[in-house]
Amino acid sequence: MTVEGYFEICVDQQENYHQIRFWHYFSHHQSMKHIVKILTLLMAISALWIGLLQTSILPHGHAWLLPIYFIVSLGCYGLLMVGVGLMTFPTCPREGVLLQQDIDEAKEHLKQKGIDINSN
Repeated sequence: MTVEGYFEICVDQQENYHQIRFWHYFSHHQSMKHIVKILTLLMAISALWIGLLQTSILPHGHAWLLPIYFIVSLGCYGLLMVGVGLMTFPTCPREGVLLQQDIDEAKEHLKQKGIDINSN
């Protein structure tokens, strides 16, 4: 059940006023959850990096390069996700047929107006 569907059901039942307010608030603040997750992850990584700089677990020269390694790794992950998305991009044959019909209709309409679209 979607949040909107739940919202509509609760509007019909006036006793659930507080649930309506909660779900309405919840539906508008989904993006805040993502921002909080990202900031928490960045803070944890920063704390780990600072901890590695303070201790002698890794050589000091390598610990300073960890943010660069992280950014390069993040870029590689992003490229991988784009590649996977392109490889698994869904084809929509029905939509292709509808698009071709729209193109044919537009060509016919322009032909009726006296515009030649086949000349190069």
